Amino acid sequence: MDIFNIKYFSNEAVNTIMLGTLAFSLSMLITPIYTTFAYRYKLWKKPRQSTLTGEAAKVFTKLHKAKHRRHIPTMAGLIFLLSIVIVTVFYNFNRQQTWLPLAATIGAGMIGFVDDIINLRGVGKGIAGLNSKIKFLSILIVAGIGGWYFYFKLGYDTFNIPFAGEVNIGWLLIPLFMLVVVSTANAVNITDGLDGLAGGLLTSAFLVYALIAFLQGNYGIAGFCVTIVGALLSYVWFNIYPARFFMGDIGSFALGTALGVVAMLTDTLVLLPVIGIVFVIEAGSSLIQVLSKKILGRKIFQSAPIHHHFEAIGWPETKVTMRFWLIGQMAGVLGLIIALIGGLV
Repeated sequence: MDIFNIKYFSNEAVNTIMLGTLAFSLSMLITPIYTTFAYRYKLWKKPRQSTLTGEAAKVFTKLHKAKHRRHIPTMAGLIFLLSIVIVTVFYNFNRQQTWLPLAATIGAGMIGFVDDIINLRGVGKGIAGLNSKIKFLSILIVAGIGGWYFYFKLGYDTFNIPFAGEVNIGWLLIPLFMLVVVSTANAVNITDGLDGLAGGLLTSAFLVYALIAFLQGNYGIAGFCVTIVGALLSYVWFNIYPARFFMGDIGSFALGTALGVVAMLTDTLVLLPVIGIVFVIEAGSSLIQVLSKKILGRKIFQSAPIHHHFEAIGWPETKVTMRFWLIGQMAGVLGLIIALIGGLV
């Protein structure tokens, strides 16, 4: 690498770090404004009263009775979503690489916003919020539009398998894109159940993807990921136990969607289940629980998703969160290593 390339590389690194710093600073400035508003208008998250299969959520209610008595506001995802949008629009000038993930993030965030508003108003049965079928269809539409743009406008028609190379699937990349985005959005939403859990895991995952994108020379995507990391660091500061607020569906759907889109744009689809292994386990545990109750008539876990199971068997909430963070960080390092030696960067 000659000196001109080194200088260019260094400049891009500084610019990328600055995006994260700006997002962190902006989130810190917005936080007291949101907090004042949230507590004044009592934006308390309403806890779920029943499980996905309809019976009373007795274990969950027992575990989180004291927490919900504290009245913790939700929709704090507005803070980092605003920061991400402002920094990306005004300071990340690589429009070709950032338009799709930003638009998808905003679209999914709007769906989460509606879901949170319905939750706050107490409309809904069992789990207060947007009807699950409407929610799924809405995320599917966002993913479908993104998949269309990904294939027809950006020209992607292959995905990369580590150590094997590119696989051309043509227009089938659109439904694959949709599957990845919808699955990731829902997995992150399911994981967001303990103080600091989803925020910490997402910070690690986006940091790994920032490094992968940067090494690929996709500096716009890297900057977008670092912007999310910066904004999330501010959020996690206030969300660690005992949480001052929750991100709400506006945050979990927005960032889950962004994670899926970034994985597709960096051509590291195969690495997503590795880097996001905790999200996979969390969503998988909920699916297993539902299927077991419907088919076998009994529960596999005391409560699902699995972070509630560990709480139920006696692990303190902070222990569950920290251990899941460690698993997420180790998985992120493994994913980065595979990307480096598997020909993905």
